[in-house]
Order: sequence, then C-alpha cells, then structure tokens
Amino acid sequence: MKEPFVSPTTNSHRLEVQKGARFEFGKNWGQYLDDFSNERVETAKKSLQKIFELQSFENLKFIDVGSGSGLFSLAAHDLGAQVYSFDYDPESINCTKRLRDLQKISAHQWEIKEGSALDKDYILSLGSFDIVYSWGVLHHTGDMYQALNNIIPLVKNNGLLSIAIYNDQGWASKMWTKIKILYNKLPSPLNKLFAFELLIFMELKSSIRKLLTFKNPIPFMGWKKYKKNRGMSRWHDVVDWVGGYPFEVAKPEDIIHFYLKKGFTLIRLKTCAGGLGCNEYTFIKNDPKRPNT
Repeated sequence: MKEPFVSPTTNSHRLEVQKGARFEFGKNWGQYLDDFSNERVETAKKSLQKIFELQSFENLKFIDVGSGSGLFSLAAHDLGAQVYSFDYDPESINCTKRLRDLQKISAHQWEIKEGSALDKDYILSLGSFDIVYSWGVLHHTGDMYQALNNIIPLVKNNGLLSIAIYNDQGWASKMWTKIKILYNKLPSPLNKLFAFELLIFMELKSSIRKLLTFKNPIPFMGWKKYKKNRGMSRWHDVVDWVGGYPFEVAKPEDIIHFYLKKGFTLIRLKTCAGGLGCNEYTFIKNDPKRPNT
C-alpha cells in the first residue's frame, strides 16, 4: 500500500515538536475552534477594519501569513477579500480548513496551503497582495528577521502590511524564553498544569497592581474585554504565550527602522506600553496612496 504524502514542512515541524523545540500551536487552536461562534467572527472583522482603516476588503487580495485558527482569514473573506492562508503547523492548516468547511466557503474564494515564512522560494511563488497580515507569528519561526524580510515581496506597491511582534522586555524576555523551553520539555498534561499555575500567578500580580492604583482588583475581570478586542480566547492565548517557542522579541524602533529601510511607511502603531505582549504595526509599501475602500 502506498504511503500517504507528507510534505517536507510537515516532517520538519514534527521533528521539532518531538525534540521539544517547537510548541504545537495548531493543537491549541483546534481546541479553540470547539468554542467557535459568529460573535468571534464579527469581533475579528472589526479588528481588521480598525487595523487597516478599511470598512470593506472588496476586490482586494488578502494573505494570512501563519493563519493559526483561521479566524482572521475568515473575517477577511467576510469583508469581501480573496483570501490565501498558509501556516507551518499542519494542525493549524487543519484548523483553518475546518473553519472554511464549517462556513461552506469554496477553495477558490479561500485558498489554504502548508508553507513556511522562512521558505523564500515558496514565498516568491505566491505573487503579491493588497493586504498582508501576520499577527503574532513571525517571532515564532526561529529566524524572525529572515521571516520579516521574506514576506516583503508579498506586499504589492501601495499595499498594506500588518504584523504583531513580541515586545522586548530585556531580562523578562530572557526569563520567558526559559519558561517556554521548559513548557515544551514537559509531557502533557503537566505542561497545561504549568501554564495554569503561571496564569494564576499573572492574574494575582495584575490584581495587586490594580489594587495599588485604585482599580478593580478582582482576577479575570479583563477576560470579557479581551474577547471583545480581537475575538480570541484568553485561555488559549495564555497557553500559546506560555508554550510559544521558538520565541524572539524586538523593540518598536527595531521593527520600524527595519521596514523604513525597505521602502515602507509606518501608518499605525499600537504598543503594549513597554510591557508583556505584542506591539502592532501597520505599514504601507512605497507609494503613500491607500487601497480604495
């Protein structure tokens, strides 16, 4: 009997997971989809509209670099875009396809492939897009600056690029790197217990800080607001954060200067105020004219 085809990307990913050198993002987001709702899609659509300052993506080509759960690819489709999604994690590809099938969307309208942002030849084969979106992905590739550089040809002239990259917190980022390595070395379910214990610690720390600044100190109060901001699940994002390895970070000025030298102009910046999390950047390539709304 002929063996089923397994892409080189799949094999590379599998070996990294077996060595404890990579977090299984796709398995985490597969569980997230079990609690999927149309409300999450609407929230994700509003997030994209805000990021790109566009109400409609009609007649625009959108690529999701590292599609994860597929939620934002779906949101872009529902806003009118022709969507292409790819991810390095085969389970993330399964999640994205599962979401497309649930919504009964054709592969012609929303194409989904397995691929790596570090594979320059693959990237060059895709052509260019009006909107390139990669939220919280490129710092997990194992070579962030190579990935940041590789995706440049995906952005057409006058096209928009939005990325989110972990903030460089100095010693704290080094500590988190060690935590992530430990998480990926632990067997399941010990790794989830480890993540839960860290979550409790972070919530208690946040409560003490709020108490000292006369804010509501009750733990977990921000979870509902978190869901409203991007339509994501706070718990699955916590697991993604604790386990998310490979892991790289950058200061805002590093990312901004990198793309300024490549012919981009920064049009939107949202920082995490020097703390834990991602800084969000939206750039336009070359000509400052915007895509038509």
